[in-house]
Amino acid sequence: MNLYEKKCILIFSLLCFSFAFSQSTITGTVVDDEGAPLAGVNILEKGTTNGTSTDFDGKYSIDTQTNATLVFSYIGFNTQEISTSGKTTINVTLSEGMLLDEIQLVGSRSPKRTATDTAVPIDVLDVAEIASNTGKVEVNDILQYAAPSFNATKQSGSDGADHIVPASLRGLGPDQTLVLVNGKRRHQSSLVNIFGTRGRGNSGTDLNAIPASAIKRIEVLRDGASAQYGSDAIAGVINIVLKNNTNGFSGGITYGAYSTAIGDGWAEETGETLYNVEGENRLDGKEKNFDGETTKIDLNYGMALGENGGFFNVTTEFLSKEKTLRPGFSWRKGYGGAAIDGFNFMINSAVPIDENTEVYAFGGRNYRDTNANAFSRDGFADGDNRAVPSLYPDGFTPQITSLITDVSVSAGVRSKTKNGWNVDFNNTYGKNNFHYFVKNTNNASMQDASPTDFDAGGHYLSMNTTGLELNKYFEDVAAGLNVAYGFEYRTENFGIFSGEEASYSLYDENGVVLTNPATQTAAQDSNGDDLPGSSQGFPGYSPANEVDRSRTNYGIYVDSELNVSDQFMVGGALRYENYSDFGNTFNFKLASRYKVNDNLAFRGSVSTGFRAPSLAQLYYNLIFTNIVAGKSVPSLLSANNSTVTKAFGIGQLNEEKAVNTSLGFTYTNGGFSATIDAYSIAVDDRIILTDNFTDQTVLGPLGVDAAQFFANGVDTRTTGLDIVLNYTTAIGANGKANIGLIGNFNDLEVKEIHNGNLNEFTFFGPFSQAYLEAAAPDYKFGLNLGYSTPKFNAQATLTQFSEVELQDFQWVDTPATTQAEADLLYPVATDIYEAALVVDLSIGYQFCKNLKLTVGANNLFNEYPTPQFDGWTDQGGLADSVQMGSDGTYIFSRINFNF
Repeated sequence: MNLYEKKCILIFSLLCFSFAFSQSTITGTVVDDEGAPLAGVNILEKGTTNGTSTDFDGKYSIDTQTNATLVFSYIGFNTQEISTSGKTTINVTLSEGMLLDEIQLVGSRSPKRTATDTAVPIDVLDVAEIASNTGKVEVNDILQYAAPSFNATKQSGSDGADHIVPASLRGLGPDQTLVLVNGKRRHQSSLVNIFGTRGRGNSGTDLNAIPASAIKRIEVLRDGASAQYGSDAIAGVINIVLKNNTNGFSGGITYGAYSTAIGDGWAEETGETLYNVEGENRLDGKEKNFDGETTKIDLNYGMALGENGGFFNVTTEFLSKEKTLRPGFSWRKGYGGAAIDGFNFMINSAVPIDENTEVYAFGGRNYRDTNANAFSRDGFADGDNRAVPSLYPDGFTPQITSLITDVSVSAGVRSKTKNGWNVDFNNTYGKNNFHYFVKNTNNASMQDASPTDFDAGGHYLSMNTTGLELNKYFEDVAAGLNVAYGFEYRTENFGIFSGEEASYSLYDENGVVLTNPATQTAAQDSNGDDLPGSSQGFPGYSPANEVDRSRTNYGIYVDSELNVSDQFMVGGALRYENYSDFGNTFNFKLASRYKVNDNLAFRGSVSTGFRAPSLAQLYYNLIFTNIVAGKSVPSLLSANNSTVTKAFGIGQLNEEKAVNTSLGFTYTNGGFSATIDAYSIAVDDRIILTDNFTDQTVLGPLGVDAAQFFANGVDTRTTGLDIVLNYTTAIGANGKANIGLIGNFNDLEVKEIHNGNLNEFTFFGPFSQAYLEAAAPDYKFGLNLGYSTPKFNAQATLTQFSEVELQDFQWVDTPATTQAEADLLYPVATDIYEAALVVDLSIGYQFCKNLKLTVGANNLFNEYPTPQFDGWTDQGGLADSVQMGSDGTYIFSRINFNF
């Protein structure tokens, strides 16, 4: 270490030392004139960039210089300045000034509602705190362990689903949960999950496209809300609220890696040579004790605009994660998680024009370069003619890579009219573009002339929503009435674009694309067998697959809440929507809450819901290669409007229809709070991806062995119970302890299969039913234990995942067509993953006002899903993807800084 470095360290240490002895900690609560807590109040140490904001209970804590002045500002309220001289606690009451409501809780358009005061269950999650203490770098991971009925499962060997993680709420599909950002509808991913994944046949919103470091909080509404927010809100709504702080620069650096220790004895159990065991015999040729090395660098800058609560906040985030490799057979040497290199930025801003009007805008761009391993191809010497001998004499493992670009922008005007109506006019646009590139592969029919990487084309989805909302709170009607109504107009566009010719074509013996089998001879191997065409691992989209389809819809709604008395509240919503491609739908919601006393309240709701078939489900099509018993099977996923689909008797897709009911109670007493809610969700005409049809009368001319379709295939009923308990108490002079328990019991039942005249086992058999049910695990419980002082914090999370039962690929290799055949398969094709307890632990220390270090381990005791040793798993490794993940212990450290 040179002299200059020593001086820098000395100066930095002296700065920290001086901060520690010249600052004081101020805590308090900010409320309005009626005593209701205000969330998101900006608190700034005057003359500095040091600041914070209140949490959802209106509470705050800030370290300031001695004799400082704190500035409390909040859009819609008068700003206050208060001296800290001689004080450690400052409680503030802000009076209404410009009456613009910056915070509205999802699920209630009333400005007078809090999280435990609503008629439906709502979780409010402090994402910044969770990310800081747990080392989790993506939104899905954060919600997996923080929301009771949220489940996200990382995939492997599942094409695009390796790159965009499907997630669900209350066991329903990824596309049955609506996602909002700052209360505005967010677009979905263009990816449709095809096989080997949760949410098969669904296109969910890519939550990981939103940088976690840009998020202030996440509100999770666990109740049907189609009548309030429109399509997709059958399971509930996730509202992501972006940061609006104005306190200068803050950021962090996170680094972590996964242990490759998984235990010996795998080869003895299977009788075969396995890859990637204990960090040895790895596909990448390296010996590693840790892999999946993850680095995240994030930076947030916030500044005030003017003196009336305006702000500008921007977040940038760089994320790099290497692949993980876990035990797999020779046909699955690359089993493990995908690699990611990504860069994100997100902006959130608001500018008051006058005391009654503000202009706001937010949006950003997410870019990810991902890489996942497909199933391996053996060499020609092993009888596999998918590998060109001169290129890959020992076979190869294709790499499916993607460039995912996700952009969004939302802008609007909020104003308060002279007669007291709040008006919000907004336009939101978003687009997801998913571009496949297949590397380390070949087109076998091109033989020695084959490239080893291909542009395979891709797909995109864009959405533009224009909305106008008006709401007003009438203080003098009963104990208070809130009325909201509005109009939305939405356009959607889905497209598929083709890849390069070699990625999808079959070539003849002369190296010419085979277009006429009557006059051309297919390229053959030395055994006289036809060589397969297209890029191995993932075939490219051809011009015949190209799609460019759009639709429009408009919705009109009214939403109101009446406080009949201080104890009794009722609410209702009505919504009418009309789609250009399938027609109209009308939905309602009724909800109520009764406060027995200041501590105890009962609540319940009943509503109808709907989900419009996505454009991807209507028009997605692809000829792809399915892997069955280690062999490739050319398969067709046929568009819903194609003649092939009609030939098999599959009808036009219609909307899914739902009925939601919920009943529960809330209880608060001092530092303790509890919410317990039971629910039932019946969904009719649920859209599924069928199993494989093999009628060669129809499929023969198309050159494929099997076909699948999207269909309104099943009716389901999901029942369950959500539990959220939390207790916070002071320990000593400066300590605070927190104990939280979240839990979910869930049961999904397939009530009816709409197979018509088609064979039930071929239409939607036990294999596919098991994947549908596995998305709704029997239970999940999380116990959160935390202790903190101004300088130190420790947190432990114990998460209990339930048993998961899946059916393996033997159903696909030898499909049952009768109940008798199914009865023979069940005993051998059922894979049971035992219940498991995962423990996460972290410890943090605040070195000084500007610097904090956190270290920890997720899955501390290295729990893995129960291995299956027969090699039939759908993922191709020794375990399928289940809720707890398949990567083992993750060790991490994070540095948080602000200046």
